[in-house]
Amino acid sequence: MEIPHSIRRIHKFLGLAFLFSSCASDLDIDQFNNIKLEPVFVANLAFFDVPANKFIDDGNAHQIAVDVQPFKIFKQNFFKDNLVKAELNFEIENTINRSFSLDFVLYDKNDQIVETITFEVPAYTGSPNVIKFPTEVFEQERLELLKKTVEIGFTVRIGAGPALNENSLGNLKLRSSATAYMEIE
Repeated sequence: MEIPHSIRRIHKFLGLAFLFSSCASDLDIDQFNNIKLEPVFVANLAFFDVPANKFIDDGNAHQIAVDVQPFKIFKQNFFKDNLVKAELNFEIENTINRSFSLDFVLYDKNDQIVETITFEVPAYTGSPNVIKFPTEVFEQERLELLKKTVEIGFTVRIGAGPALNENSLGNLKLRSSATAYMEIE
């Protein structure tokens, strides 16, 4: 059975009318001016694993190591301009039978110290010795100091205790991360 020509025309007309009668509203292009992105980035900051036999000493307390590394993140204007908060997390594991003090030092472009964060690490006594230190939060004035940082360094001071030699066991491990909170408008 063939559909009459006039009914086919009505179907075509209704189909076209349906296609062109969809709902629409005016676009407010100005909404794009109000977009605010708030990405969060997490990255490793620093890591080291130093065996006890690298800390050879006579058993007296003294400073034994200094390491300074470039910190280039704030050379990029994107981070300088859009960073609103930073958090630094530090975890230290000590399996050496000596206590340590570890200074995390931030330096500016003139090699001046911007800030020093000190971590006291007790001697290993046979039980797990992993310390998660409180998060260091950088906001407002403290964040502005962080943005001046061009190098980071570590100073390790070893406490008094049994002498360490090439046969000494254990390690001093540091793991750290940075979380950057951005605001892009």
